[in-house]
Amino acid sequence: RSRGTGARRVVEALRAENQLLKEELERQKTLLEAAKSSLLEEDSCTESSSESSDEEPAAARSRSKMGGEEGKKAVIDKHYFESYAKIGIHHEMLSDRVRTESYRSFLLNNPSLVKDKVVLDVGCGTGILSLFAAQAGAKHVYSIDMSDIIDEAREIVRENGMAEKITLIRGKVEEITLPVEKVDLIVSEWMGYFLLYESMLDSVIEARKRFLRPGGACMPDKCSMHITAIEDSERLSFWDDVYGFDMKRMKEKLRRSLSTEGTVDFYKESQVISSTSVINKFDCNVVEVKDLEFVGEFRLEVTRSAKLDALLTYFDIEFAGGCDQVVSFTTGPQERMEEQTHWKQTSFYLDEELEVQQGDIVAGELHCKRHSKNPRALEVLIKWEVKRGEHKVKSKFQTYVVE
Repeated sequence: RSRGTGARRVVEALRAENQLLKEELERQKTLLEAAKSSLLEEDSCTESSSESSDEEPAAARSRSKMGGEEGKKAVIDKHYFESYAKIGIHHEMLSDRVRTESYRSFLLNNPSLVKDKVVLDVGCGTGILSLFAAQAGAKHVYSIDMSDIIDEAREIVRENGMAEKITLIRGKVEEITLPVEKVDLIVSEWMGYFLLYESMLDSVIEARKRFLRPGGACMPDKCSMHITAIEDSERLSFWDDVYGFDMKRMKEKLRRSLSTEGTVDFYKESQVISSTSVINKFDCNVVEVKDLEFVGEFRLEVTRSAKLDALLTYFDIEFAGGCDQVVSFTTGPQERMEEQTHWKQTSFYLDEELEVQQGDIVAGELHCKRHSKNPRALEVLIKWEVKRGEHKVKSKFQTYVVE
């Protein structure tokens, strides 16, 4: 019976994992459809302007460009919000104990920022942060979300007896009006892959400017982005000897594929082969949208001889300013899966094999900016060189997309 029970549990776990993978596939499909729709919208606007004979060519081009860009952003936003109406993505986030327990710890253990305060939850999803804030004694919580999930959140709040404490508002933070002029605390789980993917921090910054009282707090506040070097023999060297057969050509094909996009996956500490550098850091209470495009310098010392397969990035988060109890977490590589987060890590693979030795220095710059066609995606350029003493072993630059 115990073996049968164990087998059933394994099957149930596999089914649950399969459902999550299906949800993620659907999410990626919506993003792909957004990109396709935006291109069609742009073409439509271009054709429309070319048919107008009453406008000067320059004016027509300007109107076409403006209409195309606005239409493209609207379509991308529509698909973005639709992706957050799916249950699977919320299961994934709520199941992330590092993430969810960090927010709960902050809200329940910082009465000077939460108790008897007016709180704004930006992008409330199922309402979990709003529920924590109300549980911690907030005077009132205003919860904003543009996705259909807010309908479920409204019922969740009611069923948990919090309807008098939490007001849910459907809309974009850039467009809604609150029943109060100012709030004392803004809390939001806005982070995406590579920290900045999805550009939700833009909305938090707008909420801060519109609704946060002078002296109020925007949490989490301290954010830092880190880079290190890794080897990934599990993924790449597998093809060197497959049941006694040489399949290296598959490795090279895989490497070419990996070297154009940021790869979001779980990595282990044992894969790290260098020191770590901070490439960006900011405080959500003062950061501006323009600051989210950045150039970060790095200098990594190789700690063991290995193949340098990729540069791995992750981010750390702190709830710090004015806190009774500081709370922090990392999304860095971990040996134990229960210490990983749903953000995983984002790696940028080299397009060729490179051997490095202990003591080598990997130095360079990482340039990050918004994607030219999808404002919720990112374009990353990495310039790097490897030096062994005074001798330059290799130098290169590569471009990637995070989407």
